[in-house]
Amino acid sequence: MAVKVLVEKCIGCGVCVSVCPFEAIEMVDDKAVITDKCTACGACVEECPVGAIEKEEEKKQGVNIEEYEGVWVFAEQRDGNLMNVSIELLGEGRKIADELGTHLSAILLGKNVKKLADKLIKYGADNVLYADSPLLEKYTTEGYTKVICDLIKTRKPEIILIGATNIGRDLGPRISARTHTGLTADCTRLDVDLENRRLMQTRPAFGGNLMATIICPNYRPQMSTVRPGVMEKAKYDENRNGNIEIIVPELSEEDIRAKVIESVKEKKAQVKLEEAPIIVSGGRGLGNPEGFKLIEELAEKLGGVVGASRATVDAGWIEQSHQVGQTGKTVRPGLYVACGISGAIQHLAGMQDSKIIVAINKDKDAPIFEVADYGIVGDVYEIIPELIKGLDNIDEIMETV
Repeated sequence: MAVKVLVEKCIGCGVCVSVCPFEAIEMVDDKAVITDKCTACGACVEECPVGAIEKEEEKKQGVNIEEYEGVWVFAEQRDGNLMNVSIELLGEGRKIADELGTHLSAILLGKNVKKLADKLIKYGADNVLYADSPLLEKYTTEGYTKVICDLIKTRKPEIILIGATNIGRDLGPRISARTHTGLTADCTRLDVDLENRRLMQTRPAFGGNLMATIICPNYRPQMSTVRPGVMEKAKYDENRNGNIEIIVPELSEEDIRAKVIESVKEKKAQVKLEEAPIIVSGGRGLGNPEGFKLIEELAEKLGGVVGASRATVDAGWIEQSHQVGQTGKTVRPGLYVACGISGAIQHLAGMQDSKIIVAINKDKDAPIFEVADYGIVGDVYEIIPELIKGLDNIDEIMETV
């Protein structure tokens, strides 16, 4: 849908300007003019006293997809540090670009972060489009959206991959709406239909009870946000060379309505589940929140971190930052120990790609044993203390082997 002004009816009253939530209407020569900020929300249509604004069906069906080429990865950085999901997407983007026989570009926005552009090349990008501006030093929805959409309009990429982080989940929908294309959110797998050059975007659907594969056949770019921790990181190659293009974006203070006045970092350490090589998770089978003290002790002995099922988070036993699963974090550690977790499909979706899975549960028929490499049937309160005791005496045990 699109919104248009019937110039012959417009009386220049300015009501539409005042009611537009996106400041997308201007008065020019006493007539209302719709700008490219318009989202076709319809607020102005309802409020116009003379019916001079109306919605119309988009006449254009799709785009000329042959004009679009290349795979782009949004290289998210915060305070000059490249996010891990960006490296994961470069690895996946490299595979897709090679299959399609096209180039891989990283989109980097910020201020004085050129060192990251060099890093992106080493991680597999052929090109880095680096937009440098003081207005991009801190993330703002409008600033980042405008710069990236301007690049899309002129460069026409075929595919764009964005991490499903807090920033990515905010930025992705804005870009897709502005460029009139589709977006598949929270993807856990990406494939390519080589015959039609279509990106096959797979994500959990219906509460994780099935996996849906989504395509965008008629519009470009094809856009996906991808969960952190799902894809393997790209390999770093110190000898790799590529092209870095520094762009001075057409961006002004007026383009950014919401300003970042101050950033206050949370004092409490965040749980980096996606990066942990070892995770020990507790589920409802622990029986009470005190059970997590035992989980923490085992995790400490193993040099890992604590994870949790959604049921324990919902019960208030542990904070949401520890949650693993479809509505939590997707992880793929070297070792995942599931303690008192039954193995609901929503939880399995977040950890089943772990290299080694150890399950401890009283129920021998629990679904978690179907994905576990090693299973122990028994009470976690009996088994975990024995494991901890064994780890305390590991040196003595190894001497006897």
